[in-house]
Amino acid sequence: MAFVCSATWTAKPGEEETVRAALAELSPASREEPGNLYYQAYQSPEEPTVFRIFEVYQDKAAFKAHVGSEHFAQFGVGQAIPALANNEHETYETLDV
Repeated sequence: MAFVCSATWTAKPGEEETVRAALAELSPASREEPGNLYYQAYQSPEEPTVFRIFEVYQDKAAFKAHVGSEHFAQFGVGQAIPALANNEHETYETLDV
């Protein structure tokens, strides 16, 4: 079963470009991870401070490797997260049905 993470990042007012720039670096690097199956970031056209990230990994270990990666530390923790007013995420496992 695959491991799924759905994250919602809400930028502080005026920090939208900081988050967008971080995701522009984080997204392609995350797609290159060995356990990554899908990684896509979205920005709401109606609420430009709201970003959603949909991620699918082979398993929970691959997701943990992502969170521990150098690119996540640099662009996620170091750049985007300090620019956020709110950071939420939910995780799931796919059903083989």
